[in-house]
Amino acid sequence: MWFRNLVVFRLPQPWQIAPAQLEEALSRHALQSCGALDRESLGWLEPQRGRGHLHSVGGQWLLRAGAEQKILPAAVVRQFADDRAEELEREQGFKPGRRQLRELKERIVDELLPRAFARRRSDWLWIDPEQGWLVVDAASDNRAEAVLGMLRDTVDELPVRRLDTERAPSTAMSEWLLEGAPSGPFEIDRELELRAGDEEKATVRYLRHDLSGDEVAAHLAAGKRPTRLALCYRERISFVLTESGHLRRLGFLDVVRETLDKDSGDREAEFDSQFALMASELRQLLPDLVDALGGERAVAG
Repeated sequence: MWFRNLVVFRLPQPWQIAPAQLEEALSRHALQSCGALDRESLGWLEPQRGRGHLHSVGGQWLLRAGAEQKILPAAVVRQFADDRAEELEREQGFKPGRRQLRELKERIVDELLPRAFARRRSDWLWIDPEQGWLVVDAASDNRAEAVLGMLRDTVDELPVRRLDTERAPSTAMSEWLLEGAPSGPFEIDRELELRAGDEEKATVRYLRHDLSGDEVAAHLAAGKRPTRLALCYRERISFVLTESGHLRRLGFLDVVRETLDKDSGDREAEFDSQFALMASELRQLLPDLVDALGGERAVAG
């Protein structure tokens, strides 16, 4: 139970919703298998089977958004459509028009869907109702917004907003690179992406490279801005900060993982311990990162 990519949102502190109320709402929107003619079904899965849709450990909440999709490759639909179009041409004596072809494809999809295989995927959410963190483990904005849309459809009122800091991450990363170190308990690691702001978007990437030399400073002086920078937090967590403020390739280092009891033989207890430890570490990391980025921007109104 280790998140890899963090898209961070904010809730009121504390978020005033009863766990029983949220559990009931999630259960009403549990994931159902696709019907015969459904291409996709969305809903909530139990993080641990048989333990409810809202998994709570030490006041920290874990949710699992699920999706089931029918696998119907476009090439298969096209092959069936081409065969049917040839038959239709022989029957009517002329090639079918665009409208006929469109209707033909729609009928073929309806015929094939009941026989198509279904594939499931899931996305994880961590909610800290006390400190007001809502974090989606997603590698893209679109994926995170889709999961958040599910939660909005589930909960009557979801007062959530994107994390917004006083300093833009790109501006802060530029300053850190020039100064040689970020503010607070962070260290610069050996990965960086710089991009020019003109139309060509010239990009320079460093991997496993010392970033303290004059070369990086020269790129910054030429107008390139950091879009990704690898950081290490208290020698406990490594991650890549992006210009959007997302945390990518999150890694909990050995000093963190070694605190877990791996030989208990109790999978449920191990799952809970991992989640509790992850949440504890992130509850320290996120406020420190916000401070390093100048604090949270005040909400208008």
